[in-house]
Amino acid sequence: MTPESGADDGLKTLPDHVADYIRGAVLDGTYPPGARLIERKIASDVGVSHIPVREALAMLAEEGLVERLPHRGARVVSMDVRKLGELSKLRLLLEQFVVECAQANWTPQFREELGAIVAEMVGAARSQRRDALFALDVQFHQRLWEMADNSILLEVVSELRGRINYFLSIAIRALGPDESLEHAESHMHLLEAIDSGDRQKATSAMADHIEAATTRIDATLGPNQETTH
Repeated sequence: MTPESGADDGLKTLPDHVADYIRGAVLDGTYPPGARLIERKIASDVGVSHIPVREALAMLAEEGLVERLPHRGARVVSMDVRKLGELSKLRLLLEQFVVECAQANWTPQFREELGAIVAEMVGAARSQRRDALFALDVQFHQRLWEMADNSILLEVVSELRGRINYFLSIAIRALGPDESLEHAESHMHLLEAIDSGDRQKATSAMADHIEAATTRIDATLGPNQETTH
């Protein structure tokens, strides 16, 4: 999986492509939390009329990445303390269930595949390639969801994918210069816990993993304040 969550390439409409452009700019921090999204400028940047931009913004509003304000246009949603807490708790419930389901289906091939992703994450962290680290982080968790092999879970996650990826992108950008490698290696600790076959160990490792990301984001937020970076 890539950080984009639009339709398959062969089925994409013009608004889908515009949504991909905006989504990518939100997730890489080009459009930071709270940034205004001006239809005319985006249309000019992408080389389209304002109509597909408006449709794309409506799509992204449904994903939870964009807020459309009456008479004030659209802006990137901001992450405040309350939203962070709500999303963290929901992610904790979902992803602990994911590791339980994945363990029930576990194979050596799953261990090898996720291990290869983690190895790439470590390489990206060492070279300070934040965009690559984020994309691989998303890929790691997406593959876990797929390994869980629960169709209803995947339906639920598809509705939340934009918000979860937004959470991950902010967490990655909140990493200090010396924390990227630690973050990448934390995925190996998580993988080892899942591979152990011990349910409690795996769910506890996932809880620690999500809590660490939440703590990093929370450190960027003052009381009732929103991210500004």
